[in-house]
Parts: sequence; structure tokens; C-alpha cells
Amino acid sequence: MTTASIDKEWHRFTFNERIARFAVYLCLVSAIVWSWQTVEVIPEFLYDAPAQFADMFQRMVPMDYGFYPESIHAALIETLNIATLGTLFTLVFAIPLALLNAPNITPSKTLNWIAQFFLVSSRSVNSLVWALLFIALFGPGVLAGVMAIAVRSIGFVGKLLAEAIAEVNMGTIEALRATGASWMSILLKGYWPQVMPAFYSIVLFRWDINVRESAVLGLVGAGGIGVVLNDAQNLFEWQKVSMVLLSIFAVVIIAEALVIHIRNKLI
Repeated sequence: MTTASIDKEWHRFTFNERIARFAVYLCLVSAIVWSWQTVEVIPEFLYDAPAQFADMFQRMVPMDYGFYPESIHAALIETLNIATLGTLFTLVFAIPLALLNAPNITPSKTLNWIAQFFLVSSRSVNSLVWALLFIALFGPGVLAGVMAIAVRSIGFVGKLLAEAIAEVNMGTIEALRATGASWMSILLKGYWPQVMPAFYSIVLFRWDINVRESAVLGLVGAGGIGVVLNDAQNLFEWQKVSMVLLSIFAVVIIAEALVIHIRNKLI
């Protein structure tokens, strides 16, 4: 019994696939080279960066611990208030937009598109840009920071909440509809119990993010610890700058631990 010889050689990718992969790699390398040229890195500054960092670090120590009760503590409380109020104001707009964006609650494609437009518009603009806009409207201060955080968070909370609503088990919903339950009863008894864990997770996660974003809004005059940091930097008071940075780091870590603890208790 003879065995037929195999003339074909096995290849992992076809010729067209290899060409496509090469084209992707070429585009990626070209984009990196083009981006690097656009950045216009100054070699002298790049080579001198380690020495400059060491010099700045020497200026930052020892930290000015007396600066914390003087100015930092009140600014940190203000930062937390901005994050908390901004997150709460977000829910006023994010929940209705999430309901309009969820196709199993709002079957109208037009309303879905309108809600998605506002959600995308909110996410597409950075918090600092929103802060600059609201500073022009309301003047510098906490109100501009709260509004910037609130508007920026609408797209994040609304999109994730709409996705959670769209993934609920419709068997319970259909059973409530069959009994003649009202729209509000269906929403509260059918959708809410299923969406509640995701809702708390989304809100807590966004508050955690807002605490971090609120820390830098003061750099443009929107209140919070960023104002203290900006003033210390402008006056070259590096020992105070290091104390502010350490305080921000500590608050972020505490907020992270608090969010994890509350989430484990609620969910």
C-alpha cells in the first residue's frame, strides 16, 4: 500500500492575510514616527530631565507639614464636596437619558439617537474644558467645578446605566405587563431590582473618578485643592507642593478603599 505524497506546504496565514498584517504594522509604525515628529521633543531638555527631577525633588523635602492645617485641609474638603455634589447632580440628567437610550424601555429609534447624542457629547469634552466654560458663565469658584464634574459624568453614568437596563431579564417585565401593572410599577418592581447592583457600582465608581478629577479643576480656577497646588507652584514653594501632592494621593487612596468597602456592603 502506497502513501500519496503531499505537495502542499502548510502556512499559518494566507498570502492576502500576510499582506493585510504587513499593512497594519506599516501603518502603526508610520503613525508612531509621524506622532513623534509632531511632538517636537527637544533633545537637550530630554537629556537634562533626570538632573532637573533630582533638583526639584531636593527642593520638595522636607515637606511643610504645617501647611496642611493652614490651607490644605479646607481645600481637600472642598474637593470632596465638588466631587459629591457633581455626582449627585449627574443623576438628575443621566437617569432620564439612560431610560431614553435603553431600547427595551424606549423603542423609538429617534429618542434613542437623541439620548445617545447627549451622552456622547458629555463624554467627548474633558472636565477641564467644561470647567473653563462654566468659569466663563458663573465665574471662578466651586460652582463651576461642580457643574463641570456633573456635565462630564452624565455620559459615563448614562451610557453604563442604559447598557445595564438593556440587559435585564425581560421575563419579569412581561409578567408585570400581563397583570396590567402601570409603567411606574414596572420600572420600580421589574427593572430596578435587576439594575440596582449595577447602578450602585456605576455611581460609586464615578464618584471615585470625580474625586481625582476634582483635584485638578482648581488649576483653571474651579475650586478645590488644585487652587492651593497652583498657587504653591507659581510661588515656587516646592515644600508646600510636595505636601499638597501627598495629601491628594492619600485622599485618592482613602476614597478608593471607601468605595470598595461600600460596594461590598451594598452588592
